[in-house]
Amino acid sequence: MSGIEILAVVGIIAVIVFQQVRGQYLRGKRTVLLPAVLTVIGFTDLHTGGGHLKPVDVTCLVVGAAGSVAIGLAFGAMTRLESRGGVLWARLPLRGLWLWGGLVAWRVLVVVLAGAMGAHVAASSSTLLFGLGLNRLAQAAVILPRAVAAGVPFAAEKDGSTFLAGAFRSGGAGRSGGRR
Repeated sequence: MSGIEILAVVGIIAVIVFQQVRGQYLRGKRTVLLPAVLTVIGFTDLHTGGGHLKPVDVTCLVVGAAGSVAIGLAFGAMTRLESRGGVLWARLPLRGLWLWGGLVAWRVLVVVLAGAMGAHVAASSSTLLFGLGLNRLAQAAVILPRAVAAGVPFAAEKDGSTFLAGAFRSGGAGRSGGRR
């Protein structure tokens, strides 16, 4: 991963943190599909930019991924969800910044340990997008069922459609919210 790609990842994280703390309407594609795309790109980057994967790399990647997923699940549980204008609004409380600190600390710990173990791919910056994508997917895995259970649909996409609109039509608050 080049310096520009690292700066891009840092920029993405800064935007995500700002938006989460400020609060935002959640669009389904951005909440679910974008993290899936980041994960796929990150996984591909492991094979193209990181070199040859050794068993120790795979072990470190699995451990790093497990931590990223666990922190993502915590993000999903901590995120406050509510209906605003009949659609999903989410906000991370300020104490959620500790999770971001934990995610960064976890990443640094994994990189240091992977480097000490000779897991050069796992210790490289090529794992940044992969870990971030998994973290965001885990958050979405918690938020999606919470939103469906509450019957609050995602905000309309730019084309006017609502992601998974059918899943919300049977819920109380979501009966008319899917047709925005």
